[in-house]
Amino acid sequence: MSLLEHPKAQALLADAEVSAAAVRGCQQRLTQFLKRYLPKFYRVEQHELAEVVLQGKLSHLQRKTSEPIAYQAGRHRKPVQNFVGAGAWDDEAVMAELRRHVAQARGHEEGVAVVDGSGFAKKGTESCGVARQWCGRLGKVDNCQVGVFLAYVSERGFAPLDRRLYLPREWAEDDERREKCHVPKEVKFQEGWRIALDLLDRSRQDVPFAWVAGDDEFGRASGFRAGLRYRKLFYVVDIPCNIAVRPLDAEAWSSVEALAREQPSSHWRKLILGPGSKGRKVVRAMRLRVQTRDDEGRPGTIEELVVIRTVEGEPRTWYTLARGPEGTSLEKLVTVHARRHGIEELLERGKGEVGLGHYEVRSWVGWHHHMTLSLLAVWFLVQEKDRLGGKNPGLNSAPDARAIRVPAQARTAQTQADRRRDQHSATPQRREPHLRLACPAQNFSPTATGTGRIERLQ
Repeated sequence: MSLLEHPKAQALLADAEVSAAAVRGCQQRLTQFLKRYLPKFYRVEQHELAEVVLQGKLSHLQRKTSEPIAYQAGRHRKPVQNFVGAGAWDDEAVMAELRRHVAQARGHEEGVAVVDGSGFAKKGTESCGVARQWCGRLGKVDNCQVGVFLAYVSERGFAPLDRRLYLPREWAEDDERREKCHVPKEVKFQEGWRIALDLLDRSRQDVPFAWVAGDDEFGRASGFRAGLRYRKLFYVVDIPCNIAVRPLDAEAWSSVEALAREQPSSHWRKLILGPGSKGRKVVRAMRLRVQTRDDEGRPGTIEELVVIRTVEGEPRTWYTLARGPEGTSLEKLVTVHARRHGIEELLERGKGEVGLGHYEVRSWVGWHHHMTLSLLAVWFLVQEKDRLGGKNPGLNSAPDARAIRVPAQARTAQTQADRRRDQHSATPQRREPHLRLACPAQNFSPTATGTGRIERLQ
């Protein structure tokens, strides 16, 4: 029996089938989707350009920057570039409308707001906020820009909420560089976790959530956790394995890794997370009330240490600090933590599907315009996935013959060199997943983020 004849392979292939009828009318749905957002753009020309850019981001283009998007639509590149890079439209108003839309479609009182930082490798020194700093995508310190992102995950799925560019201190204190990149006067240096708190404050006005999750970049900052407690938000945030804590019944401080090793097997429970993108996942978890230290090294507040470890050949372990309502179960804390991975998938899809990392803007305004339009495209994809009921066309699905294409118009302004560049830019993507307008995003499933229930192992 061949691999493709295996029952599991047959099931996966069946789930990947998307009929022409299912995807027909995608462009009309995009037009309907945009009706909610176009009033946030001031002029009719901006309405047209917003639709052109969204169509380009949802197309088969390999590089989804302004120039190939413009040429694909049969337009001059400069108006499109100016619209994205310096257009006089309010990206914050667009993001606020997106959050209100998310609240209607995904809102749940037990929703989780997830914060994460994401790096974008850059060459040179002119792009706003670029510096040698940690770039998670590269896994090392390199020349890059860093954005702080906020996503929403609930029983109804996940969605983007907000974004902001991190401005390193050397940039924040350099008046000449600020002026060249049009950084607003009110923007001051802030650590990433302070930016995250600002994004949470802004999103709470539009979207209901009770919990916050994030990786150890944010969890390690005692000020971030204190800020969440001040806002009466519950949380499960990752911390590094060497963070020192002290159990309530002990005097000595030790790392969370050492403390977890000392716990007897009776303190651990087996749970099943699922369903997820790779099926159900078995984990072992334990909880312990501990005292932590503040940023000055002084004994701080009492929190819960929750350690989660996968049950597999090469297990992964997460150390987290949590705070929830009185009587919160271990199952609930592990569920909230599992939803943290929603933002990782969202950013991965954004970079792979709609060109989240494809931009050539240098200013503060340009970066936020680009990210706003990209997150809007991602949000459309999420809803298209929902409409198809979890169908996943996969990386190698053939486009339907009736796949929507932006009509090519006469390109009288293009030189012969422009035509060659356009032909190169329109080469179908091979290394990253992409979405033709008639084809939904791969693996955009609400259950792919651990939003399913937890079951105890008998």
